[in-house]
Amino acid sequence: MFQNSGLSLDQAPPISVVLRFFLGGSLLGVVAGLWLMLHGEEALDPAAPAALILTHLLTLGVMLSFMLGALFQMLPVLAGVSFRRPTLMAIRTQWPLYFGIVALIEAFSTAQKALYLLALLFLGAGLLPVAWRMLVRLYRLRNHSPSSRGMGFALYNLLLLFFVGVWLALLMGGWVGRGDLLALRQLHLGLGLFGWIGLLIVSVSFQVIEMFYVTPPYPKLWARRLPLGITGLLTLELVAALNFLSLLPWIESLVLLLLLIHGLLTLRRLSQRQRPLADATVWFWRTGMVSLVLAALLIVTGHLMPLPRPFQDLSYVFYAFFALSVVFAMAYKIVPFLTWFHLNAQGYFTAPMMHEVIHPRYAMRHLAIHLTALFTAIVAAFITPELWRVTGVLLALEFSWIALAIYKAWHLYLHVQATEERFDFGGMETK
Repeated sequence: MFQNSGLSLDQAPPISVVLRFFLGGSLLGVVAGLWLMLHGEEALDPAAPAALILTHLLTLGVMLSFMLGALFQMLPVLAGVSFRRPTLMAIRTQWPLYFGIVALIEAFSTAQKALYLLALLFLGAGLLPVAWRMLVRLYRLRNHSPSSRGMGFALYNLLLLFFVGVWLALLMGGWVGRGDLLALRQLHLGLGLFGWIGLLIVSVSFQVIEMFYVTPPYPKLWARRLPLGITGLLTLELVAALNFLSLLPWIESLVLLLLLIHGLLTLRRLSQRQRPLADATVWFWRTGMVSLVLAALLIVTGHLMPLPRPFQDLSYVFYAFFALSVVFAMAYKIVPFLTWFHLNAQGYFTAPMMHEVIHPRYAMRHLAIHLTALFTAIVAAFITPELWRVTGVLLALEFSWIALAIYKAWHLYLHVQATEERFDFGGMETK
């Protein structure tokens, strides 16, 4: 067994498992950017079908794809959890998920009952088996790190999110008549944005901020209790929604304040790095954490008093850029590492170094596009709504940018396998 960095090739899933999710998420991100370009300000109106479609393209299409790919890779590394036949498991997850996204978008566009049901069947077939298997494997672990414990809570919230989404879809499709549509939508949004996306990013940060950037660790009590605290509050929100209690804004505000504190703690740790040089991924993390703090402040303020429309729009924008910034930061770390790791572990003499897979300047150019997109969104919210279309173009460009980087890494991996020599551990050199 070839060992490297504490991870063996036997434990790690094939590189294609991770890259297929990353590439699929990037392509759906291009679609989301084009959708914003076509619909402009309408795509930010919570009451419009265009906004529902954009939200689900970004959450189900982009975030879920990248996060599932990261979980396939990181569960063996951070928790010692691996899966039999991961390639088949990934295929059985990805294709139903994408068919479900298409069906759900059509359902939002046409309000046809049958499409809501079809979307639920596809999404359930793709999502439930993988989330349940990951959650069960994590539950069986005897010794948990803060990251593995947080991932378990995030997966639990993902399952809750799905079942609330089922109820919402059945309600919107006319299949059931009981339920407060507004409360269920707010609960669905909270579980998705904070319980799944937010908590998974928090859980990953406990490990990777210290590991990648050589920072002081997070406070132990904070790392142990934060995932439980967020999940407990969101479960209380679920109970409140089921009993028609008007506690949702207050509970959500507490969750956001916890996330805000974590954002500030992360920014503090990034300022205490022992490696002084800041690459693009450090700035993606900083952008993400600043965006999280601003989004939390705006949303909590909106629960206390009515906010003008530009500030409401910016609360969505900042939270989206929080999540996307971290996704890009992780992708620019994971993709080069996996390309090097798998080729090196297979014994190839000329396995490319990480900076040869994706050059740091390439990532810095992506960062420039990303920050420009954020700037145009802020200007669009306050000055000229037509700039939302420009933001959409920039989003499509940056997702195309990272899709190209992922494709080139995969092409380089195949090229080295096909043309270079490797060391045979039995003592022979082979092609």
